[in-house]
Amino acid sequence: MSLNIAVVYHSGYGHTDAVAEKVAEGAASVDGVEVIIVKAGEITSPESPEFAKLDSADAMIFGSPTYMGSAAAAFKGFMEASSTRWMEQQWANKLAAGFTNSGSMNGDKQNTLVEFMTFAMQHSMIWVGLGQMPGNNHSEGSESDLNRCGASIGCMTQANVDQGGDVAPPDSDRQTAVAFGARVAEAAKRWGQ
Repeated sequence: MSLNIAVVYHSGYGHTDAVAEKVAEGAASVDGVEVIIVKAGEITSPESPEFAKLDSADAMIFGSPTYMGSAAAAFKGFMEASSTRWMEQQWANKLAAGFTNSGSMNGDKQNTLVEFMTFAMQHSMIWVGLGQMPGNNHSEGSESDLNRCGASIGCMTQANVDQGGDVAPPDSDRQTAVAFGARVAEAAKRWGQ
């Protein structure tokens, strides 16, 4: 059985591109999973041909930087363009998950993940959380720990604003994203049985 997982995201400065690549890498590492990359900014109307890729996906992983406490405007445009699918509940019972990046360790990233989760719930999708214990939260922890941002409902990463996507976010966040992508893919396999 082959499963399609769509990573639909927006990146403003390249950091979220780097995270999306790692999420896709993790999902593709699971046998029988094919990953489809969709740029949210290319979906500007309900008639966008990119929607066909999402309609055929078994799971969708949403991603956006957190700007001013919520998802980027380009991602919100995609969300609004999906309203015809919402009206017909075309994505009901597909799996959904989300990731976000910001320059600050907190950066109000939780709001973006809640926004994604609410969007998925409106589409009657099934939400998959991060599934990792928080890292770097005790005296023997380090910045190299997975899930150093301490997320639970999705994948959070942090990128220094004076560094490009080739360097930031750091490897620990990138490996958190790989594990997250694999988790969603494994969940999709179980859900599809």
